Amino acid sequence: MASLALALDASERQPLFSAAKGDGVSSPPPVDPALDAYSRAVIHVVDEVGPAVVSIARSSSRGPAGAGSGVVFTPDGYILTNAHVAAGAHQLELGFTDGTTSAAHVVGVDHATDLAVVRASGALVKHAEFGSSSALRVGQLVIAIGNPLGFSSTVSAGVVSALGRTMRARDGRAMEGIIQSDVALNPGNSGGPLVDSVGRIVGINTAIILGAQGISFSVPIDTAKWVLGELMTVGRVRRGWLGIAGQNRPIGRELARKLGIERASGVEITGFDERGPAGKTSLRTGDIVVGLDALAIASVDDIHRALQTWSGSRTAKLRAVRGRELVEVDVTLTEAPS
Repeated sequence: MASLALALDASERQPLFSAAKGDGVSSPPPVDPALDAYSRAVIHVVDEVGPAVVSIARSSSRGPAGAGSGVVFTPDGYILTNAHVAAGAHQLELGFTDGTTSAAHVVGVDHATDLAVVRASGALVKHAEFGSSSALRVGQLVIAIGNPLGFSSTVSAGVVSALGRTMRARDGRAMEGIIQSDVALNPGNSGGPLVDSVGRIVGINTAIILGAQGISFSVPIDTAKWVLGELMTVGRVRRGWLGIAGQNRPIGRELARKLGIERASGVEITGFDERGPAGKTSLRTGDIVVGLDALAIASVDDIHRALQTWSGSRTAKLRAVRGRELVEVDVTLTEAPS
């Protein structure tokens, strides 16, 4: 805030009101320049981004109706929101700040990042611009716009509280790089944008902790850019797949040193999916996976990271501890099923 205050010129540092000398009315205290700069930053964001934020009402043949928020990011009507807002929707209706409505359809959903893309039935006048979540700093001003509890176009502001948090998606995968802020969010804010002080989207609001105050979470926009590219081109996010069930398992440090394993833990295979590629190899139940190509594997999350993207079938070298020996197995990775 200090840097904004220093940018004010002399005319802006004067009181907003003054009284003529001798009229018996005292002048009000001068406006705090820092507070004024803060207000102007938030107002600018609301003016720029507010018209691009939509309410999303959902009806579903497979579950209860729901509502959330979204943000238009292209002039031809593409909208970014949460997967849990759009998934399974039989019908979507968008509400805009000018009171108009529009039908929409789901383009694609990715539960692993809780992101979805929907498209309005026609071109839209206003859209918001993407920023960069990698440039965020703890303490930075951020603003959320959404439709909490059915109250449309609600604005709340706060600061980035922490970066690089990890949360669990509904499919159990680790969602990494999550932005934590103290911006007030409530049900209905889901899918709305988290915006920086110049009006660029830096995150998509995704979760709150019930019963806690000042703890809200957003998916970083750098993650969303990659996901929406996949959803808009192929309708899904393609990831590699081994087809194993596993659990984290420690390995004795002495054995790890003997076998040259970087970390004294791995993923014990507890079962195979009969459709998966790993079941067609010599891997066995009880083997402990410790490496995939050049990557060390110490947990299930490491396997998910290694398989995060998929660019076609390829053969990977998987390393596993079997008893007190290290075995290497070639496995042909395939795309994970929907």
